[in-house]
Amino acid sequence: MTAILQTLDTADGPFTILADDRQRVLVSGWTADPGAIVERLRPADRPDEFRVGETDAAAAVRAYYDGDLGAIDAVEVAQRGTAMQLAGWAALRAIAPGHPLTYTEFAVALGQPAAVRAAASICARNAPALFVPCHRVLRTGGAMGGFAWGVEVKRTLLDREATLSAL
Repeated sequence: MTAILQTLDTADGPFTILADDRQRVLVSGWTADPGAIVERLRPADRPDEFRVGETDAAAAVRAYYDGDLGAIDAVEVAQRGTAMQLAGWAALRAIAPGHPLTYTEFAVALGQPAAVRAAASICARNAPALFVPCHRVLRTGGAMGGFAWGVEVKRTLLDREATLSAL
C-alpha cells in the first residue's frame, strides 16, 4: 500500500497526517517526523511506501484550528484492532469537545466499568490522534495523564475545546 503524507502548521506545532489511498487517516500527530508517525502503527499495518501530498483530512484540521471543533468528526479513519479496541475508538469519537471523561468514566461508557486499564490502553494505542480524540480522556481528578504527543499539546487541545464549546 502507498500512503499519502502531509504536514500542516498548527497552533500546537507541526501536525502530520498519513492517509491511505482512499483518504482514510491511518495515523496522525503533532510532529514533522514521518518516522515518528509511522512508528505509531503496528508493523503489519505500515504502508510499503508513502508520498508527500494533499490529504482530504487537512481541511478538517484547518477548520478545527479555526474554531470548528466538529470538523474532525466527519474524517474517515482506518484502524485495526480487537473488538474492544474498535469499540473504544468509536466511543472516543462520541466524546463531546469540552466534556472530557476520566478513564473510569470511559470504561463505564464502554460497558466495562472494571476495565479501566483496558480503557487507558485503548487511548494509548490510538493512532489517528485528533480525529479519534483520545486527548479527551483524563485521569481521575482531572489530571492530564499521558499523551503520545506531549501533555502540553493535550492541555492546549482541551483548553481550546473548553473555551470554544462554552461559546
